[in-house]
Amino acid sequence: MVEGVPHVPELTAPSRTSSPTGTPVGPPRGSLARVGRRVTAIVPGLAIACAIAGIATVIGRYLPVLGAPVAGILIGVLLSTLMRRHAVLVPGIGYAKGFVLQLAVVVLGTQLSLGEVLHVGLDSLPVMLGTLAVCLLLAFVLGRWLGIDGDLRTLIGVGTGICGASAIAAVSPVIKARSTDIAYAISTIFAFNVAAVLLYPPLGHLLGLSQHEFGLFAGTAINDTSSVVAAGTIYGSAAGTYAVVVKLTRTLMIIPICIGLAALAQRRAARSGDATEVSGVSGVSGVPDVPGVPDVPVAGRRGLRLGRLARLVPWFLVGFLIVAAANSIGLIPVASHGAFEHASLFLITVALSAIGLSTDPGALRRAGLRPLLLGGLLWIAVGGTSLLLQWAGA
Repeated sequence: MVEGVPHVPELTAPSRTSSPTGTPVGPPRGSLARVGRRVTAIVPGLAIACAIAGIATVIGRYLPVLGAPVAGILIGVLLSTLMRRHAVLVPGIGYAKGFVLQLAVVVLGTQLSLGEVLHVGLDSLPVMLGTLAVCLLLAFVLGRWLGIDGDLRTLIGVGTGICGASAIAAVSPVIKARSTDIAYAISTIFAFNVAAVLLYPPLGHLLGLSQHEFGLFAGTAINDTSSVVAAGTIYGSAAGTYAVVVKLTRTLMIIPICIGLAALAQRRAARSGDATEVSGVSGVSGVPDVPGVPDVPVAGRRGLRLGRLARLVPWFLVGFLIVAAANSIGLIPVASHGAFEHASLFLITVALSAIGLSTDPGALRRAGLRPLLLGGLLWIAVGGTSLLLQWAGA
């Protein structure tokens, strides 16, 4: 005991609640018991999402243009009114929308080789960055003009400009998007993926595009991998192979976009006074000093800045990069790539099935046709920009 300071007994939470006689009563309160209760709560909703994903996977095999993720979200929306009545399903559906969705993004990294990305990226980077910049700018301008909610126009913009459902999956937890916005954005993206598969190959022949040119066009103007594969393969095997590599390289754009959106979200929170990392810290710019509390030293301020920077990078993006790097140096066997691709697709389908289950169909109807119009305008703009930039660089 320190002199002059009264002894404070150590406060420890008992593992069990005991009766006056010392007999334990009530459930155990240890960490194992908490884990068990958590798992028990998650299982029903997660099982429903997995079952829907299984059905959607079968549908996706027979209808590859539709794809399992879109089938999953459509089935989920159809069942949402019935399922939302059962509170027991809520924890598991929330788990699927959150952790399972983020895990799917990590597993996507197994499909990337950073060396191949570097090689292809140097060739396709001007077109890739040009189409993305045009798409995001128009999503902001046209979305505001059409009166579309900020999160929804962001999801449609990144989904069209980067890689469809995968980009929406990565961005949704960063901006804390509502299930209704996610469902509408993915449905919008899907509609124009189908149009691209049907229209782009004849358009490519009409324009006299080579296999390489069409591969670059498809890889930058179509956002869903299955649709890229379908359109590229219809045009030719060489076009299909190059289109897929361009598409996977384009997936890396998720990282700077997510970091930028996280920074904007944190800035908005700070302006509204909701940023916990700023409030109550003395000596930080914009926060008044508290009498009697010493200022934060310079080293402490640096630590705060580094801490804020680290929080801007979601854990699943770090995992995505680590897995991609591991794949690049050969730690992930080539023979397992197919299995990981199926695993990633299934995890995304589980998550989107859960998002469908928690979607309010009435809210989709109330949103009207304006988001679909925005998606169509962005789709046309991205395709046109891809072709124009190729011709400009030819």
